[in-house]
Amino acid sequence: MRLFRRLILIVVLLLLVPYGLTPLYSAGHPISSLMAWRWVTGRPVERTWLDLAAMAPALPSSVVASEDAKFCSHRGIDWDSLHNAIEDAQDGEVSGGGSTITQQVAKNLFLWPGRSVIRKGLEIPLAMWIDLVLSKARILEIYLNIAEMGPSGQFGAESAAQFAFGRSAANLSPRDAALLAAVLPNPVTRSARTPGPGVRRLASTYMARAQAAELQKCWGVGRS
Repeated sequence: MRLFRRLILIVVLLLLVPYGLTPLYSAGHPISSLMAWRWVTGRPVERTWLDLAAMAPALPSSVVASEDAKFCSHRGIDWDSLHNAIEDAQDGEVSGGGSTITQQVAKNLFLWPGRSVIRKGLEIPLAMWIDLVLSKARILEIYLNIAEMGPSGQFGAESAAQFAFGRSAANLSPRDAALLAAVLPNPVTRSARTPGPGVRRLASTYMARAQAAELQKCWGVGRS
């Protein structure tokens, strides 16, 4: 019984670690759990941190338009999208899971990839905590620097832009930014460097959405 209690205590403490670390991530250059795992297993990782204010303004706008249209209004969870994703799963349909950018930050920083009820259960309260503790600008900045965005270990917008276009994410056109946003769900099978018809169509959609939502930013105006 004493051993069991100790094990429970250890598990609880491990579950609380992300909540203690989150306030520390208001500054610095955090890495994702996937980046750490690739380093440990000897696989390549490319990541050059770029502050949000230095990025081409079209990039965060395109990513929000593609990944989380309600980013500025929700508190970490888009409950409507989550409810729809649950209904789709019950009907046997495959959906995007209803994850917000904040949920993806929670997963990328502290959890593991793949679909799991357990992971989702851990992710939801953690995303709400992240939204409470960190600003929208910081959440988006972290996401754009830890998301997997290339086919061979490219993480973050800067490495992805260099790989796809040979230039910094600070100098992307709206079209380039939308192409990067279009490959985010799966940068291994989708390419911004050599986009197929589907990626190009998605990029056009995201570029139009980003322009339509230009006045709804909640992460600052970026660089001038």
